[in-house]
Amino acid sequence: MNTARRKTVIIGAGLGGLAAALRLASEGWEVVVCEQAGSPGGKMNRLESHGFRFDTGPSLITMPWVFEELFQAAGDRLEEHLEFQQVFPLAEYFFDDGERFTHSPILFDWLNTVRRLEGGSADGFLEFMRLGARLYEVSRETFFKRVPFERPDTSALRVLRHMPLRHGFANYHRVVRRYFRDPHLIQMFDRYMTYVGSSPWQTPSTLSVIPFIEYAYGGRHVRGGLYRLIEVLVELIQRKGGLVRVCSRVERIRLQNERVAGVELSNGEFLPAEVVIMNGDASVTPRLLGHPWTPLPESERSLSGLVFLLGLRRILEGRPHHSVFFSADYPREFDELFQQRRFPDDPTVYVNMPSRTDRSMTPGAGEVMFVMANAPANDHDAWDEAMVASARKRVFQRLEKSGFPAFEQDIVFSSVWTPRQMAEVYDMPGGSIYGTNSHGWKHAFLRPPNRNRRIPGLYHVGGSTHPGGGTPTVLMSAAITCRLIKQYDWN
Repeated sequence: MNTARRKTVIIGAGLGGLAAALRLASEGWEVVVCEQAGSPGGKMNRLESHGFRFDTGPSLITMPWVFEELFQAAGDRLEEHLEFQQVFPLAEYFFDDGERFTHSPILFDWLNTVRRLEGGSADGFLEFMRLGARLYEVSRETFFKRVPFERPDTSALRVLRHMPLRHGFANYHRVVRRYFRDPHLIQMFDRYMTYVGSSPWQTPSTLSVIPFIEYAYGGRHVRGGLYRLIEVLVELIQRKGGLVRVCSRVERIRLQNERVAGVELSNGEFLPAEVVIMNGDASVTPRLLGHPWTPLPESERSLSGLVFLLGLRRILEGRPHHSVFFSADYPREFDELFQQRRFPDDPTVYVNMPSRTDRSMTPGAGEVMFVMANAPANDHDAWDEAMVASARKRVFQRLEKSGFPAFEQDIVFSSVWTPRQMAEVYDMPGGSIYGTNSHGWKHAFLRPPNRNRRIPGLYHVGGSTHPGGGTPTVLMSAAITCRLIKQYDWN
């Protein structure tokens, strides 16, 4: 069959689904992306009100070359469509005991901060970065390119000899404690495991690659908001003949002769396809196949979040783009999140103010604030008015205690996103942002596969599959999935 006539339906217009759609449309496939919501983007979405522009999902771009490679695969250039702005500094951190410091991308400045906290030496940080660098070199040729148990090629075999066996297979928190003595630095580096919705006390130290990548390659903002990336991808897909359909919920993946035949929408419409790619939460796929299905167990889910989107009437001078306000007792906070499975009494609060870097996000003299605290991905939490009010009080108390300037009287727009809303809007169990957590080797490295070996023509893409959550790794998943389609379903 001619490749140009082959059809694929992609379930979900999240970043991974759109990246896969662009790659396949660029190769001549007939592509239809079905999104159940009223706008594409999935968790990478936008809210606009009162002149304020909010990104409702990811807030930082790392590894920009991964994005550039996607555009190159489509025969285009990223810089002709998007402007990446360097975020400086990376973040400011505030602690319960009054300590605060700036995480500067300027190595000289940051090493001075580390020396002040570590009693005169920055050797631990440099050794931790060396560990991350070795893990990155291995990951770049293996985990980021290939699926587990896939036969390694020559380049993969060459880098595997650099795998740091001693500290690459330990517990992440214990490894952090090996390299740092200062409790503030330990708390700061422990927080990186929330980037994959997990606890530093339960994740493998191989994920030390995450803080290395952020520091070594920096963080970037997309001018106009990260949702600009979604808008550009949709435009390019349509330019290449693909179709992105919103308000189109897929109810069933239909099979014929034990292989994929297409999808059935909630309105009864049938869309035939030789390949179906699931861009929703991978744990939901059995339900779409009509198989007996139970939601992902709460104990296996990654974190959800409680998010406040706030538009202020005045500028908060001197505030950074990113800041983190730590709880007084970090081990207790994670015990509440993962063992007690309740919203913390004293949550760590992340504040993203993109208007500090990009004034196009706000009308005139104002600020855009994205305020987030981690929350468990539970099915039973009501997140009703009383629960939201109680959690909001704890979040704002943490900001006040940590010295954030009074701002409530300046709020002219406010919207709240709860785990229950995320669960309903994005069809994620309990609002679990990254699907399964990364606790233990199985969850961290054996995520739901990109290609279903039992059902020919069925694939996964996105943060809930390999290689995991985060904007660059989601794009990597699209590249891996499309390579597997070319290998198994191209002819």
